[in-house]
Amino acid sequence: MSSVERTICIGDEYDQRLRQSLVVVLREMGGIVDERTLGVGGSQELETVAVAIVGESVTIEAETYVGLSVRGEETLVEEIAKRVKSRLAHP
Repeated sequence: MSSVERTICIGDEYDQRLRQSLVVVLREMGGIVDERTLGVGGSQELETVAVAIVGESVTIEAETYVGLSVRGEETLVEEIAKRVKSRLAHP
């Protein structure tokens, strides 16, 4: 895999169907949660989850007013986003 890092916002942080689809995709790809943090500052919430998957690390962030994003190795992040989109298109 390339070493180029990419962040893709896959949707709204409050979208429970999106979150569930992302969890299913990460499990299907063999993802293992390494660390999870939650922070609150005023009206902002930031939840960060580090996931180990196929020898790489991806970071999932849900931030108020920003959305739900996936950050990590470019090819892997694009594959995760593609699978989530496909899952949402075919309930």
